[in-house]
Amino acid sequence: MSFNTFVAALVGFGLFIGAIVLSTDNFMVFLSGAGFILVVGGTLAATFISYEFRYVLKALGAIASTFAIDRMGRTRLNTEVGRVIRWAYLVQSEGIVSLDAEVKKTPGWDGDFLRFGVELITTGYNGEEIKSILANVIESTFDRNMVSAAILRNMSVAAPAFGMVGTLIGLIIMLDQMGGDPGSIGIGLAVALVTTLYGVMLARLVFAPAANKIQQREEIFRFRNYMIVEGLAMVADEASPRKIQDHMNSYLDPTIRYDIDRQLKRKPATEKVDAKHNADQAKAKKAKAKGKPAKKSAPANA
Repeated sequence: MSFNTFVAALVGFGLFIGAIVLSTDNFMVFLSGAGFILVVGGTLAATFISYEFRYVLKALGAIASTFAIDRMGRTRLNTEVGRVIRWAYLVQSEGIVSLDAEVKKTPGWDGDFLRFGVELITTGYNGEEIKSILANVIESTFDRNMVSAAILRNMSVAAPAFGMVGTLIGLIIMLDQMGGDPGSIGIGLAVALVTTLYGVMLARLVFAPAANKIQQREEIFRFRNYMIVEGLAMVADEASPRKIQDHMNSYLDPTIRYDIDRQLKRKPATEKVDAKHNADQAKAKKAKAKGKPAKKSAPANA
């Protein structure tokens, strides 16, 4: 569970309850089963009318997921860069086919995207083709997952509206009884306004924050995936791991950028592989200038 989210929700509802306790001794006036049913039931009814059943259920489940620990923190982005760089060294030392075993070690929740990217590399697509294909995957996935956020935002608009409906119903009933005891008017008005309170509280402390949290997480995942695509495309083009590092680091805050020598602690090995790669590139350019194919040197152990 996300500690920060839990504490924020606790403080939000705590302030509401604290204001009631400090203002009145008659706490029961803020409890209305009929008003709560009207607000929640009306909001759900309008939502199910507006969206497909399965999307609404997914959105309601996403409310609980806002309390889950964020899996894509700042340090995780640094780790993702390190993984792609490690794969680049692996490709240089053992070939592209070695990526199949490596990608199977990735977690299930994001392994599908990485596996598909590796499949594109092993199939023989070049860097630009991989960028184009994976960009479609990223955007379509983002659009699908953002449906839950759109539904919750719709619910944050509907809840106060149905709260107002409850208030109007209460006012109509109260006005109908004005010929009776005048003292009951104040009580009736208080009960009528409670439904509006329920609608606003649900909208501002439940539905809208959940929608914002979903959008923020999906935007972070999209950012992370585009960063990985940049690295995978360069791996497919057999770019130097240090070039891959620089390109992927350009996406990150300077405080969390990846450093091959410091984090892998294998400076001699990385320099050896980088030197081999640079030598191969120089041979290729020289052979191209002479019109002859370049002979690639034997891979070095990374």
